[in-house]
Amino acid sequence: MKKKVTGIGGIFFKCEDPAKLKDWYSNNLGLITNEYGAVFEFRKADGKQEKAYLNWSPMSKDTKHTEPSKKDFMINYRVENIESLVEELKANGVTVLDEIESFEYGKFVHILDPEDNKIELWEPIDSCFTGLYEGKTVK
Repeated sequence: MKKKVTGIGGIFFKCEDPAKLKDWYSNNLGLITNEYGAVFEFRKADGKQEKAYLNWSPMSKDTKHTEPSKKDFMINYRVENIESLVEELKANGVTVLDEIESFEYGKFVHILDPEDNKIELWEPIDSCFTGLYEGKTVK
């Protein structure tokens, strides 16, 4: 069976004051935060030497990033073969909200589940996140 979701790639949630919340998590729980939130490093189960990352991101309560969902959160799932997965999802009648977009850190597309939770699918390029995890700025 081919892989689809391989893990969690990020947790995005609305809050009253993202900067204040990031400071609280930094001061009290030791998160290394940046303008996007924080990055957690882990190792892949099938490639223990390969670094992978999960993004934790508090967002302004008026962000449009989670729309059209009315929920206050969005989960990002790490996937493989995003193009074939999107074709399969469309064939299964899943609402695909946009076209696949490519960035230096991977490919993204957004879908809705049956309860209108917006889901972000991400085929990552993890090497781009090493600097963020180490508290450095990534270009």
